[in-house]
Parts: sequence; structure tokens; C-alpha cells
Amino acid sequence: MAKRMIVTLGITLAIVAGLGFVKFKQIQTAIAEGASFQPPPEAVTTIVAAEEQWPTTLTAIGTMAAVQGVTVSADLPGTVEKILFESGQAVRAGDTLAILDTRQEQAQLAALEAGRELARLTFDRMQGLLNERVISQAEFDRATAEYRQTDARVGEVRAVIARKTIRAPFTGVLGLRQVNLGQYLAGGGELVMLQSLNPIYVNFGVPQQSAAEVPVGRTVRITANDRAGQWTGRVTAIDSKVDETTRNLQIQATLANPDGTLRPGMFVQAEVALGPSKAAVTLPASAINYAPYGVSVFIVSEFKGPDGRPYRGVRQQIVKLGATRGDQIAILSGVKAGDEVVTSGVFKLRNGGAVQINNAVKPGNNPTPRPENS
Repeated sequence: MAKRMIVTLGITLAIVAGLGFVKFKQIQTAIAEGASFQPPPEAVTTIVAAEEQWPTTLTAIGTMAAVQGVTVSADLPGTVEKILFESGQAVRAGDTLAILDTRQEQAQLAALEAGRELARLTFDRMQGLLNERVISQAEFDRATAEYRQTDARVGEVRAVIARKTIRAPFTGVLGLRQVNLGQYLAGGGELVMLQSLNPIYVNFGVPQQSAAEVPVGRTVRITANDRAGQWTGRVTAIDSKVDETTRNLQIQATLANPDGTLRPGMFVQAEVALGPSKAAVTLPASAINYAPYGVSVFIVSEFKGPDGRPYRGVRQQIVKLGATRGDQIAILSGVKAGDEVVTSGVFKLRNGGAVQINNAVKPGNNPTPRPENS
């Protein structure tokens, strides 16, 4: 009985030892395979970095402003009798825009003119009597004063009538009409906006350290995303104070706008040429990987895997960025001409990771892009 138990225990131990050995070999094989595992390559697009002539410019967001812009208002209270303009109409300086009711003033004027005529006749009669020494100088002076006072009151009423004829103060384009026929306007009541569009101002800010590079007379190029074409002007004024919040200095440039395409209040891109072009390595903006520890790109290089076989992978390179221009960005350091740089898919890459290059469809790399839906 004891012999049988010993034999059974021995067989059991042999089976357990055999199973343990088999499992150990399986785990050892899995560890070896894991150590030699190479993730599948990531599909990316690349570009060979090239050196280009990069214009030395300063770009800023600008706002268009009218050289002259006012809200045309009623100088005196009254009822609108005539409206002689349409919304959006171009007008010249002195054009009549509206006329207020002046019937009361016209009646006052007629009465005053009659009184002035009587005062004039009295003055002429007194002049003759004074020459004949029939009246005293004091009586003549009184008649003269009455005549001049009456004439001044006539001029006053005429001025009131003239002020109720509302005219364009300068040449420009009207906005939307704010008044209707028969409407009573208080003093200062708004009729319409008037903007002078040619020439036109563009106001933009530059950092205080760059202000010395933008003197009066410097050429400024203006583009608008929703308008085709480019406008050129010159810096005509520089603010006397740096903004304490942004540390920017406001610059004002004047440019021709003969067709009125640019409107006050529009946002535009202002570009100031600072000097001759310089050579710079450029890349598409999509190639840049932004991270808290720094800005980097991935450069395609040759690597060797654990099995000693070569493969194409990427190495992460910290770079220093320069100015941007359309889809492009200048690289000041970290990349040299001839380096093959990943332009899309950078978010899924790691240092040393394998890549598969497919340049059938590439991201934009245009210095002056024109998106279809812009």
C-alpha cells in the first residue's frame, strides 16, 4: 500500500514538473518575442527641407478706418419735410440730404424783412433831416441802431432756415437711412452715417521692439481674406504712446481705395517690408509639433532594429521658429536644407518609431493660399 502511494506521488510530481517546464519555456519565448517586437510603421507624408528667399517683413492684424467719418445729424429740431438721398448713395460735399419744415421761420422772416424795410426808410429820412439840421445827432443814431438791429434779426432767421437744410459736410458714401418723411427730429437727431472711403486709413499695432523699423513713409501691403487683390499704402502717422497692456505701438497707414472695396471696420492683414529678403529653411506649418517642453519636428533617418536589420524611422528634433507666411513657417535652427521632414501625422510619432512614407496627398505649402471657403 505504501509502495503504491509512493509511485502515485512520484508520477504526480513528474507531471507537475513537466507542465511547469513547458510553461516556463512558453513564457521565455514570449519575453524574447516581446523584446524583439517592432511596431508596424506609421503612414506619414514628408518634404525635403529647402532654403528659400524669405522676405524680411512684419505682419499684423489691422483695422480699416475712414479718413473722415461722421453721423450726419439735425442741427436744430424740426419736422422732416424732404429727404433727398438714398441709403448707400455716394454724395459730394455740400449736397442737400434733407430739409426740415421752415414755414414758421419763413413767416418770421417775411415780418422782419418788412420791418427792416420800414427801418431803412426811416434811416434814409433821418439822414436827410440830419443834413438839413432838423434833427439832432442822437435821433439819427437811434434810427441807425434800429435799422441795424432789424437787419441783424433778418440775418438770424435766415441762418435758422439755412441750418434746417442738412447738407453733406464732405464727399463720401452714405450708410443706412435713419429717418423717415414727416418724422420729428430733436436737436442732434441722427439722419445717416457718412464715410469718406478714398483714401482710407488702416490702423495696426507693432511690438515696441519693432517700432523703430516702421518709420513714416514705409510701404505697407494690405490683404483681406474675403477680398481678392492687394492694396499698397504708406505709413503716415505713428502713435506717441505705447499701449501699456499689449506693449504695442499703433501705426496708421494711408492707401488709395478708388473702388470702395475696403470699408471702415474691416479686419485686414498688414505686411510691412523691413528690408531685403534673407535665405531661410521653410516648412509647412503642419510639420510643427507643439509641446510644453518645446517645439519640434520629426526628421526621417535610417535606424537598425533589435534584429540588426535597417529600417526608416524618425528622430525628434527641437527647432526654433521664425515668421509665418501663408502655409509656410521659417525655421531658424534645428533643420538644415536636405533634411526629410514629416509634414503630417506628427501627433502619432515617437522618437525612433518606424514610418511608411506616402506622399500621394500632401498638406498645403503655399505662401499665399486662397482657401475656397475663405
